[in-house]
Formats: sequence, C-alpha cells, structure tokens
Amino acid sequence: MIFTGPLFGAISLWCTGWWTWLLPAYAYLLIPFLELIIPASTKNFDSGEEQNALKSQFYDFILYAQVPIQYGLLLLFLLGITIQDLQFFELSGRVVSFGVACVVLGINVAHELGHRTSKLARVLSKALLLTSLYMHFIIEHNKGHHKHVGTPQDPATARKGEILYLFWIRSITNSYLSALKIEQKRLKSLNHKWLSKQNQILHFLVLQTTLVTSVYFFFNLQGLLCFLGAATLGILFFETVNYLEHYGLTRQKTANGNYERVRPIHSWNSNHAIGRAILFEVTRHSDHHYLSSRKYQVLRSLEEAPQLPTGYPLMILCALIPPLWFFIMHRHMDKIKKERQNLGNPITSIS
Repeated sequence: MIFTGPLFGAISLWCTGWWTWLLPAYAYLLIPFLELIIPASTKNFDSGEEQNALKSQFYDFILYAQVPIQYGLLLLFLLGITIQDLQFFELSGRVVSFGVACVVLGINVAHELGHRTSKLARVLSKALLLTSLYMHFIIEHNKGHHKHVGTPQDPATARKGEILYLFWIRSITNSYLSALKIEQKRLKSLNHKWLSKQNQILHFLVLQTTLVTSVYFFFNLQGLLCFLGAATLGILFFETVNYLEHYGLTRQKTANGNYERVRPIHSWNSNHAIGRAILFEVTRHSDHHYLSSRKYQVLRSLEEAPQLPTGYPLMILCALIPPLWFFIMHRHMDKIKKERQNLGNPITSIS
C-alpha cells in the first residue's frame, strides 16, 4: 500500500491533463471513501509477532526507500514543470501533488526516522525535511512537542474552538521560535556561541538556501515558485495533521504543579487500515507519544486512546471547513465524555 502513493505521484508529476490531479484525488477522495465503508481494526500484534516485526528488515527497507523516492519525485516535478508546456490547472495539479508528497513522504517519514537513534536515520530525516524546507521540525518536535504536548506551552496542540487557519499561524510561528530557543539552550550548555559551526539552525538555513538557489538556477523562476508553493502546501497539510491529532486534548496539572505524564488519552487516533498503512501507522498516535522510541510497525491500538470519527484524510478535509469541523468534533467529544462517565471512567483531558 505504501508504494501506491509514490506510483500515483509519479503519474501526476509527469502525465498531463487531469492525470496531474491523480494523487490528490487518491489521497483525499478515494481513501476517505474507502475508510468510510471499510471497518477500522483494533487488532495488535501478539508478543511473538511484535518481536518478528522488530527483527524484520522489511519494515526498515520500506521506510528508507522513501528517501530516494522523494528525491526522485522532486526531480520529476521540477523537470516536468521546466520542459513541458502546461496549462494552469495542470500546473496546479502538479504543485498540489508534490505538496502531498512533501507531507506523506517528506515530513511524515522524516518524523519516523527522526525518532531513530542511528546517525544515518537522523541524517536521512533531515534530508527529507529539506524537501519541504521544514528542517527545524526535528529539533522542536523531538525536544519540544513531545515534552509539552497537551499544554499551553505546545504550539502544535490545537485548543478547542481554535480555527485551523489561525492554528496554522500560531503553530508554524511558535514552533520555529521554540526550535530557536531549544537550540540556543543546547549551545549554551556546550559553551558554544550562537554564531558557531555547531548551530544546527544555521546548518538548516544554509542547506535550505542552497536548495532554493539551486532550483532557481537549474529550473528557472517558475520552477522555484512552484517548488515553494508545493513545500508550503506540504507544511500546511502537515500542520493540519497536527491540528487534528491533539485537538482539544489537555494534560492536567498535578498537586505539585507539574503536568501529568503523557497518556494515551492525550492524542486522537484512527485505526483505519488504509490510512495506517500509507502514513506509516502515525494514526496510532497515542502509542507513539506514550513511547516515542517504538518503531512504526509495532504501534498499538490502545483502549484508552480516543478515536476520531473517521480516518485522517477525511478529517483533514473537514478541518478545512471550521463550522463543519466544530459540528462533528464537538459532538463527538461530548459523546466520548458521556460514554466514559457512564462507565465510571471520566476523561478529563477532553476540553
């Protein structure tokens, strides 16, 4: 299933006509439809199956294979825009298609690799983030979001009643500022100045500037503008995923004034098999936050974790229409709270 996205992406980025919209149609029309009619599955691996999955190199191969695939799609995207005479709707389809690739193969796969301990995995994570011009994410997400999720200090936790478009501004801006502060603190602890070769933020700026300059030099102004548009769409798609993953979920303060430990109730989940497969199980988000070192192939469905009304792709579309999102989610949240209260297990994390 994972390779269907890159396949349709390659078709969208090279073929003309309405084929340029194949990948967006697959991601946001066909998959949501299938997730509405195919039941979700809460099945987890047993202990033996989990050990076999962890030992298998197949899952790592699938993950690492996305890096050359993403760069291949980037090259195909830029070449097609440069040498083909495209109408506006075809050009738009190409930009949206590569924007989808930026979030699914770029930031999403980089997210998984960025949690690995090996140096190679982290280098490849940054390489993927480079294709979306969002390299600071590896700093803020690992050392900021996972620490502050579900609290007012976390830019990526959406508040109940917060409109998606305002969340975009707050999350993108404050996440970058958070990454700057985290890196500054790290440098200070190592007795390094801000203007030093150890500063990762400066590394990222140099790499991203080099890529943007190279795109302009080799693929002209139109190629550059289309690339910037696709990268921006990738970032906005990703931030929309952030929006729905923790919407209205908060951690409570304990008697000593600290926030409670992150638990499964602090992330929204989806057990729909197609979305899980294509997105490397990120939709089982509670288990990822509960233990971020768990590899994607063994993330579990946890009984305590609240479930979204349907899969990620359709919920992303709903979030783009704030009145519809509020209508669906607020009633869903009230339903979950009432069900758990009746079971004598109130869920205090839902606003």
